[in-house]
Amino acid sequence: MKETALVVMAAGIGSRYGKGIKQLEHVGPSGEIIMDYAIYDAMEAGFNKVVFIIRKDLEEDFKEIIGNRIAKKIKVEYAFQEIDALPAGFACPPERKKPWGTGQAVLAAKECLNMPFVVVNADDYYGKEAFRLVHDYLVEDHPGKPMQFCMAGFILGNTLSENGGVTRGVCKVNEAGILEEVVETGDIKRNESGKVECIRDGKTLELDENTHVSMNMWGFTPELTEELEKGFTQFLKEIKPEELLKKEYLLPGVVSDLITAGKAQVQVLETHDKWFGVTYAQDTPYVVKAFRALTDQGLYPESLY
Repeated sequence: MKETALVVMAAGIGSRYGKGIKQLEHVGPSGEIIMDYAIYDAMEAGFNKVVFIIRKDLEEDFKEIIGNRIAKKIKVEYAFQEIDALPAGFACPPERKKPWGTGQAVLAAKECLNMPFVVVNADDYYGKEAFRLVHDYLVEDHPGKPMQFCMAGFILGNTLSENGGVTRGVCKVNEAGILEEVVETGDIKRNESGKVECIRDGKTLELDENTHVSMNMWGFTPELTEELEKGFTQFLKEIKPEELLKKEYLLPGVVSDLITAGKAQVQVLETHDKWFGVTYAQDTPYVVKAFRALTDQGLYPESLY
């Protein structure tokens, strides 16, 4: 069986565990957190390793909360995203508080990624179909150049929160299902008339709710890490002084640059599963109810592990 890895970006989890940390809210019937469901679905789809990207100072607590439990079911490795883990010749400003974004996160796991892998957020429920589609694509042979990546293409209308605006990567996809562009778009929500709208460049725009969006669920080959390494150095060279405290090196931007340069092609794999997550505190009761319903339908056991 071809080896494939699930990469969970969890370095953004807060420094204290317990109430108030959205990624660790108990949402399943037996106290499961959202991350449990992503790992369960990934294993069911055929992924055979999990790489957790966390902060080093959280390692002990993270293993106690979830890592040791998961390690009984599947091979687990850890990578550490640190704010000062920069290429030679660069230094992190003392005033910067957050790591450098999802591109740096995956780069931190480079030594664990000598196989095809899927990247997901720690606090999103993606559904079974998306993991199955991405896994099946990754185990197929895609010889030649450019690099052949894939992305779970969610339907925008299936990814909204009832409690406020969300940020999504709005995609432009050609007739062959190939990704042409991803535009990070904020404050997407339904207005009072039920239409989906967003804020872009300070203006309110209407969006087609059937548009494909990226939920940061990407399927990559190991070659990506070399591109991330080169791209991160270039990012740091070009960053403006006034951006040093907040600007991030993000996966969608990296992918867009590789597409533009003709180095990569991304197949969009349409999934109709409904996303949900705890973007707002008010989302928690809905998510709990949703997992209860999925369990009652027989899609998940009463206790995952």
